[in-house]
Amino acid sequence: MNETPNSPRRKPPFPPGEAGLEESRLRQQAIGVKLRHMFDEVVNEPVPDEFLAILRRADQDAPDGGDE
Repeated sequence: MNETPNSPRRKPPFPPGEAGLEESRLRQQAIGVKLRHMFDEVVNEPVPDEFLAILRRADQDAPDGGDE
């Protein structure tokens, strides 16, 4: 397919102007909501006992006794 200088080209994925900006903002907002939801799930998970034991040993082995 040969394109001439005057042949129509594909339209951009978003229309120029306010409609495209609004759609972009909505997509960014939706991504932010999903990320916050995923982060909240991780933050609320309990810390594994094995990890807590490692932290306790590290505090005991610290030169100052682990008190800050």
